[in-house]
Amino acid sequence: MNYAAWDCRHGRVLLGDDNPVPMALVVWDPMTGCRREMKLPDVVYNNYGAAVLCAATGCDHRACHAGPFQVVFVGLNMTEEGECVSHAWLSLPETGDWSKPCPGFDQWGETCPGLTLAADAFIEPMPPVLVEEALHFMLQYDDDDSVAILKYDLSSNSLTLIDAPIMGSDIAGATILMAMSDGSLGYALVDGLILYLWSRQMDSGRVAPWSPCTIIDLGKLLPIQNPKKRLRLVGSVEASDIVFMTTDLGIYEINTGGKRAFGRG
Repeated sequence: MNYAAWDCRHGRVLLGDDNPVPMALVVWDPMTGCRREMKLPDVVYNNYGAAVLCAATGCDHRACHAGPFQVVFVGLNMTEEGECVSHAWLSLPETGDWSKPCPGFDQWGETCPGLTLAADAFIEPMPPVLVEEALHFMLQYDDDDSVAILKYDLSSNSLTLIDAPIMGSDIAGATILMAMSDGSLGYALVDGLILYLWSRQMDSGRVAPWSPCTIIDLGKLLPIQNPKKRLRLVGSVEASDIVFMTTDLGIYEINTGGKRAFGRG
């Protein structure tokens, strides 16, 4: 099997191989080399994402790689009516068995069997970010290259859809999600040589609006040989303000809080 890394968190790496049928997952502990194979829910999906996380109560995640863990699997599928519906499953730490698919919330806030999305929606192939007991997956729409965010709440076992802080085309592939150091959900966009950041945090009224927080001129931070070559965001470090970006000279780590860049890959 040709496994690829789907996610990495709390001392574990989630490996997936979508070629065989049924599809398979492996949770790998790189500290000990231990591997645990898992079969995915017995449903065929057009598109999917997954995450691994610690399942120990009250854990500080400093040395929990050998403890209990859970895997979240989110799948998108087309119905006979031509609608795209998302479902999520949570594995049980003790047995690895999957829960029943979680409900979603419709536009009126009522629970429904699954969350209905635009017919052209798909989950981007990037790891989700964990913020306030919820996993956030980046969605993209084929028709206009716009994006949105699919949120799976671990505490309520439900799916909801979050709008991106900016709308429009030509932002797909230029954005990533972040788990910021202040506990908020972050959204980063690179446009030319400018890096824009927004954050989203629940206020006292239980409303979570997006707020612009940082604008960074990358031309002043990075040694860019060809300014016409597109810069790309390729990842972030959870619970930090660090993102990784590719340039024509390699991969750089950018501390968006301190506006500093480090190293070349």
